[in-house]
Amino acid sequence: MNDKILKKLEILTNSAKYDVSCASSGTNRSNSGKGIGNAAAWGICHSFTDDGRCVSLLKIMLSNHCIYDCAYCINRRSNDVERTSLSVKELTELTIGFYRRNYIEGLFLSSGVIKNPDYTMIRMVCVAKELRTLHRFNGYIHLKSIPGASMELIREAGLYADRLSVNMEIPTETNLKLLAPEKSYADILAPMRSIRTGILTSKEDRKKFRSAPKFVPAGQSTQLIIGASSDSDQQILNLASSLYKQQELKRVYYSGYIPVNTGDKRLPALTNPPLVRENRLYQSDWLLRFYGFGVDEIVSEKHPDLDLELDPKLSYALRNPHLFPIDINKADYEWILRVPGIGLKSARLIIMSRRYGRLNSRQLQKMGVVMKRARYFITCNELSSLTVNEMKPEYSRQLFVKKILSKKSKLPGQLSLFDHERVKMLR
Repeated sequence: MNDKILKKLEILTNSAKYDVSCASSGTNRSNSGKGIGNAAAWGICHSFTDDGRCVSLLKIMLSNHCIYDCAYCINRRSNDVERTSLSVKELTELTIGFYRRNYIEGLFLSSGVIKNPDYTMIRMVCVAKELRTLHRFNGYIHLKSIPGASMELIREAGLYADRLSVNMEIPTETNLKLLAPEKSYADILAPMRSIRTGILTSKEDRKKFRSAPKFVPAGQSTQLIIGASSDSDQQILNLASSLYKQQELKRVYYSGYIPVNTGDKRLPALTNPPLVRENRLYQSDWLLRFYGFGVDEIVSEKHPDLDLELDPKLSYALRNPHLFPIDINKADYEWILRVPGIGLKSARLIIMSRRYGRLNSRQLQKMGVVMKRARYFITCNELSSLTVNEMKPEYSRQLFVKKILSKKSKLPGQLSLFDHERVKMLR
């Protein structure tokens, strides 16, 4: 690799680090023996960058030139940053070269908007097409769809990419117009709808013809920037919930705003990204997708923002003490899931095990239930501690906050909040 390409690589990988919608699971592109690489359904091994972010692919921009001037973006046209671009040939050779050296297992490609959305999207599609057809690369490819690009290009990209993402960035259109006046929700939602239609059509075609081409087999995702605008957590979660239901997104990613343009008065005066808030949103997202919670149960008009001291499941339980305790030997599965300290796996084990007899606290602990937390919200014969509805609300909150602070003080080091793909079930 010559020094010129190495310099481009340094600039463009550094520019790409702010995009966190870098998933690597959900597809199964097997190697037929005529090419290289393999994208497995359970995902790709992850590595970590020097700033703590979890990365599984060669995460790079095609170019950091951009015609837009978004307030929150390091690559906006008014910023005095070093600019460069990679040609289609340079990028495909880099990807194949890195794969052969076992540095990567796939590609995540985004780009600033060069000239216009169609011109940029054509070059990105050419990269994916050349990797698939010329180099016969079967590894994972994630392309960032450019809002405003033609639907024909989006559909062509979906034939070569495993996943497409269209980043909404700002949770409300009013604030998007304030911070990125050249963008609109209409341009963002149009490719989302096109991708959704393509995925559904592809599934129907493959039911009839097994040889029908796959279209974005790993689905689509988006990213929301947290803290760059005044949007509440309620607005953010309402948007995420509607995207899951209406656009059938695979994931919504939340990225705490990193203050890179400190001189812009449209942006908040942050010194550090809101990482705890970001983590709480991921936990809430998990509750929405897997635990059957509604947005109005996690946040409300009275409580529009998430509690930064307590996780959203525990916060919900403390705000609704009248719903607890529940009898662990009689309660429905849906109610067992709402108990702090009980995850998906533990809830399923409880339902299966109680067919053969009544459960006690020792058995629950063996199933993985965190009894230090769950004991205040359940009954199972021998538990003698006060339940949450028998304690004063202010005392119960202080109890859990004190326990959390005590646990943190015993940690050997700072835990990373970026490793969201490794987050298991909420406890």
